[in-house]
Amino acid sequence: MQLEKIDKVETLTKQEFLKNYFKPQKPVIIEHFVDDWPAIEKWNLDYMAEVGGDRIVPLYDDRPVRHDEGFNQAHAEMKMRDYIDLLKKEPTRYRIFLWNILKEIPELQKDFSYPDFGLKLMKGLPMLFFGGEDSYTFMHYDIDLANIFHFHFHGKKEVILFDQSQNDYLYKIPHSLIVREDIDFDNPDYEKWPALKQAKGYIGQLEHGNVLYMPEGYWHYMHYLTPGFSMSLRAIARNPKNLGKAVYNVFVMRHFDNLMRRWKGQAWIDAKNEKAIIKTHEKLGID
Repeated sequence: MQLEKIDKVETLTKQEFLKNYFKPQKPVIIEHFVDDWPAIEKWNLDYMAEVGGDRIVPLYDDRPVRHDEGFNQAHAEMKMRDYIDLLKKEPTRYRIFLWNILKEIPELQKDFSYPDFGLKLMKGLPMLFFGGEDSYTFMHYDIDLANIFHFHFHGKKEVILFDQSQNDYLYKIPHSLIVREDIDFDNPDYEKWPALKQAKGYIGQLEHGNVLYMPEGYWHYMHYLTPGFSMSLRAIARNPKNLGKAVYNVFVMRHFDNLMRRWKGQAWIDAKNEKAIIKTHEKLGID
C-alpha cells in the first residue's frame, strides 16, 4: 500500500481547517485543538470506570460477519468497570462501538463542548469507542458518509485511511460497508491481495487529546496500540453524491442485505466475500 502520513498540526483556525482540509477533503490530526476541555484532564480509563461502572456495555470482537447476526449485534456484554479492569489487565479483542454518551452517561456532557469547525455538528450523536491493546476495527466506512471528528483519549492508536476513489483496490464486499475481513492491514499479504499494492491512502497515530478529521465517506482501520478510547462527533455529508450514497445505504442497501441474509443464510455472506475478489481482480486485469 502507498500510505502518506496524515498531516499533523498543533492547532488551526476554522478558516484554515475549511480551506486546507474540508474543501479538499483531506484528513488531518490536530494536537491541541481541545486543550480547554475538562475531558483533557479527566478522561482516562479510571474516570470512565468511576462514572459508568455499573452500566452494562455491549462488546464486539474481530470475528467475521455471520448471516445469523443482526446489524451491529454485540458479541458479549459486561459492566463497564469489569471491562476496564480487563483492558488494564491484559490484551483483549473486545471493543465498545458506537456507545452514545447522551443516552448512557449524560453527565459526561459537562466535560466537552461542540467545537466550531465551520460545519454543523450533530449534537445528538456523540459516540464513544473503546479498545484493548492490539484490538482493531475492520476496514470500513460509515453508513452515512459523514464528516467525522475523532477525539482520542488515553493511550495510542494507529489509523489507516482511504477515500472512496480507492474502492477498486480494497476488495470491497458488495452490498456492504466493509472490505474482506481476512486482510491484515498492518501487514498485508500482497501475493493473496495484489490489488492492495495500488491503494493510496493515509496513516497516522493518535495520542491523548488529539483530534482526527476524517472526510466524507473515508474508509478507516483503527488499531489500538494500547488500551484507550475515543469520542466521535459528526457532520452530515455536504457532497450531493455522498448524500445520495448515504440515503441509499440507510434505506435500501442495509435492508436488502438483511433480507438476503435471512433468505440465503451463510451462502449469501460467502458469495459476497468471493465476489469481492472476483470483481476487484477483473477490474484490474489480475489473474
